[in-house]
Amino acid sequence: MDLISIDSLNDAQIERILDRGQRWFEYNRSGSRGQDKSLHDKLVFNLFYENSTRTAMSFAAAAHRLGASPVFLPVEQSSIKKGETFEDTARTLNAMHPDVVVIRHRENGAPAAMTELMDCAVINAGDGTNEHPTQALLDALALQIRFGDLNGLKVAICGDIRHSRVARSNAKLLPRLGAEVRLAGPPSLLPGDIPALSIDEAIDGADVVMMLRVQRERLEEDLGDGPGEYLERYGLTAERLGRAAPDAVVMHPGPMNRNVEIADDVADDPERSLILLQVEAGVATRMACLELVTGG
Repeated sequence: MDLISIDSLNDAQIERILDRGQRWFEYNRSGSRGQDKSLHDKLVFNLFYENSTRTAMSFAAAAHRLGASPVFLPVEQSSIKKGETFEDTARTLNAMHPDVVVIRHRENGAPAAMTELMDCAVINAGDGTNEHPTQALLDALALQIRFGDLNGLKVAICGDIRHSRVARSNAKLLPRLGAEVRLAGPPSLLPGDIPALSIDEAIDGADVVMMLRVQRERLEEDLGDGPGEYLERYGLTAERLGRAAPDAVVMHPGPMNRNVEIADDVADDPERSLILLQVEAGVATRMACLELVTGG
């Protein structure tokens, strides 16, 4: 099977990923762990047309932990830079008979298009401004680890909603798990179909505050904000976090623009920040996703 969108997963598959992710999370934290061999002899291609640290490394680590062989194609050093088409790259990789292709691409719909060209499973590691399903799944796992249950949680997702594939996937997944999702950001960074909600209104009483990076590389025009202006008006400061629930936690999919959308002291708060827990949950979640798509 392929994992292209949150909508491509049924409730039982989501439950399985989170249950197995919990198991792999505990396994990865175990000091006595050995390498699992459940995906021995499986070949996992990581094809990233956009830069990545967390997603690329966690998929590689996940494959390795399961006994699979992860292979990374450096796009900047590949024939793609010589003008090879997307279709020819896919056909070339398919001829090598991988078991899974993990793809990140700048164009919406590229992973779905790859499923038509590959005989193996395809996992969407982020396509343009469309979706990032495994990020939403790892965010759900991190919240499950922290709270035990997502039912009834109030989750404020704030920032550059217009360009955020993370926001789109979380807005699809979290309500299916019983959470209430609030989307807020600067008016120019909100899609037209999202009701106008200020950052302060979204954060008020929230159990979870997830901040998003301002994707300036995707903006048609500069925001025109001076140093510190975005943080003051739209970012997460300790003062603004005070509007949230007393035990509220902070999340960010990374990479962070420190002191732009999130203040240093909030990002590094050892009691409230789940940012590094998200990274840790990412390896476990992607182990579960690789199991699911390979039938392992």
